[in-house]
Amino acid sequence: MTTDTVARRLQQARNGVGVGGSGRPPGGRTRRPAVSRTGTFLLFAVPSVLLLVLLNAYPVIYAGWESLHNGDLISAGSFVAFANYLAVVQEPAFWHAAIFTVVFTITGVFGSWVIGLALALLLRTKIPANGFFKVLLLLPWVVPTVVSAASWNWLVATPQSPLPLLAHALGMGNVLFLANPLLAQITVCTFKVWISFPFMMMLTSSALAAVDTNVYEASKVDGAGPWQTLTRITLPMIQRSTFVSWILMTIFCVNDFPTIWLLTQGGPVNSTQTLVVMAYETVFQNNQVGPGVAIAFLMTLVLVVVSVVLYRQIRKVNIE
Repeated sequence: MTTDTVARRLQQARNGVGVGGSGRPPGGRTRRPAVSRTGTFLLFAVPSVLLLVLLNAYPVIYAGWESLHNGDLISAGSFVAFANYLAVVQEPAFWHAAIFTVVFTITGVFGSWVIGLALALLLRTKIPANGFFKVLLLLPWVVPTVVSAASWNWLVATPQSPLPLLAHALGMGNVLFLANPLLAQITVCTFKVWISFPFMMMLTSSALAAVDTNVYEASKVDGAGPWQTLTRITLPMIQRSTFVSWILMTIFCVNDFPTIWLLTQGGPVNSTQTLVVMAYETVFQNNQVGPGVAIAFLMTLVLVVVSVVLYRQIRKVNIE
């Protein structure tokens, strides 16, 4: 093999061509133009972008347009600008529903988080039938809400239900859990915690599984107690997962329609009416689309603000 042949084949190898191939001449372009690749990417991305716009952006824009009109389910009605928003915020029923929505959300988020955290920590220990208890504790989340609500109605709805009979046997009189406004609120909030704690438990368990066990061993050597271990090690190391779970559960609670509707339908005397229930009744029962959609947009605004605040906390955790 001559020196010229060796040099030619080395040049072919540099051009990315096999020894037996002809290859491109030296100095030729071996890469596709960037414009061509960009066009290909856009060609594949355009259908997905259009689908997202149709499924998300269009309904939001149309709902916003309806909130600016005084119409019903059949016709759009006349343009009234922000009169629907002003009328909604001036109603005492709106603020009553907003207050209970806040109470319902705070109870649902932190009540389910505390129980979920406690159970996740308990399941990390070596207890008999650990896997069986994990499956059993997931049932409130796995079972459809309709089934759970029917079970709770059987427990508390009538004077012949088990819990009212138990309260009567203990000398508390005729306790009507869903007829008394305060007891109905407590029942609804308790039910929300009941169906939500497995979700928090799973997220917390996943976060705890990522924590290095050597950290706990070192804390024991340093003489840290259980409370110090929880507050100084466990909670700081799962902050990111905790904030994510708070954001998700806040959205779930504010938008939770089945829990309220299946148990009390917002009663008695609107004591358990949340904003989402009020928006539903305004649109589909009172046939007032504009005010009902305005309520929904005000809910969305609050959710965006809360999500942004918690998301900033997540970013701080990541930075640290």
